[in-house]
Parts: sequence; structure tokens; C-alpha cells
Amino acid sequence: MKHYWWKILAILLLLYGIVAGLLGSVPALPIVHETIRNVYYHVPMWFTMFTLYLISVVYSIKYLSSNNPHHDLIAVESVNVGVIFCAFGLLTGMIWANFTWGAPWPNDPKLNGSAIATLMYLAYLVLRNALEEEQKRAKISAVYNVFAFPIMIVLMYILPKTTDSLHPGAGGNSGFGQFDLDGSMKAVLYPTSVGWILMGIWLMTLRFRIRKFEYKNHIISE
Repeated sequence: MKHYWWKILAILLLLYGIVAGLLGSVPALPIVHETIRNVYYHVPMWFTMFTLYLISVVYSIKYLSSNNPHHDLIAVESVNVGVIFCAFGLLTGMIWANFTWGAPWPNDPKLNGSAIATLMYLAYLVLRNALEEEQKRAKISAVYNVFAFPIMIVLMYILPKTTDSLHPGAGGNSGFGQFDLDGSMKAVLYPTSVGWILMGIWLMTLRFRIRKFEYKNHIISE
């Protein structure tokens, strides 16, 4: 049990977030109205993606200093799972934008920056598949990953704050957390975010175990 408590916690927090997110009370806000509930699903997707990308860059740095192939596998599987959460973050954001701004993808710097950052990480995966020699692939993709992470932060967080943006928390707009989220919503959002982050890490560890098994078989076959 002591090895699985965090997985049980992830499931319980997600169940809590789904039920409370759909049935709990939310503040009456102009324009967004009941779509404010999407914050329980949209925001945790980005939190989880950022966490997984951070894990990835940490293990890319560890690989460059250790040449341990397991570090490289953790880095790439963190990106693989992170891209999935990125896709859900974009999808929930497009649904929300369609209701709030009248279009699923308005010309907004935060949305455009998110799209560029997504393509950047997809390019990381393409780069890995384009290189056949394992050690060369791992080193080049690790260096790419180290530079990709800060660029993603600039595209998705820093630049939108310096220009006009429709997105809350960017372009001089107040963030939901500053004015609109009451205590009851924060009591749902934060635990739900923790639940999704734990779920993302769980999925990454499952993929890592599969890749590690495949790697051992590959070494044996050689």
C-alpha cells in the first residue's frame, strides 16, 4: 500500500474534481456564466503538461551528465504524455474560447504561443524518430529539450503578458484566480490539479516501464 498511496490519491482527487466540478456551485459571472466550470478541466491540463515537461528537461540534463539510458527514456516518455495533456488543454481551451470569444481560435498571442510550443515539442519527437543511432539520438534530443523548455515558458507565459491578449492573466487582464475564483472553486481546482498531475506522472511511469522492458530486450537481442 505504501507504494501505491499516491495512485489511489490521484483517483480520489479526480473523482472529486469531476463530481464537484459538474455539481458544485460557481459564481455568477458575465459572459462566461456556467462555462467557468471549464477551469476545472482546462487549467489542470496545462499544470500537468508543465510538470511533465519540467520532469523531461530535468532528466535530459541528468542524461547529459550521466549517459544513463533510463534518464533518456524518462525524458522522452514525459514529453509523450505531456503532449497528450497539451492536446486536451488546447481542446478544452478552444471549446471555452468558442463560447466566450465567439471563435475557437481567435488571433490571440497566448493561443498562438501555445500552438508554436506544441509544434516545438512535436518536433522533438520527430527528431528522435529521425535518428537511428541510440546514443546520438539521446544526446541530440536531450540538448534540444534543454533549450525547448525555456522557449516554451517565454511563448506561453512571458510574451502574452507583454502584449494585448484576450486570455485571463495576460496582456493586462486579471487572472481568474485574482478576482473570480471564490473559495469553493479554489477548493475544487487545486485538488483536481494535483490529481491530474499525479495521473500524468502515473501514465509516464507506466510508459517508462514498457520502454525499459523493450530496451532490455533490444540489448539482449544484440
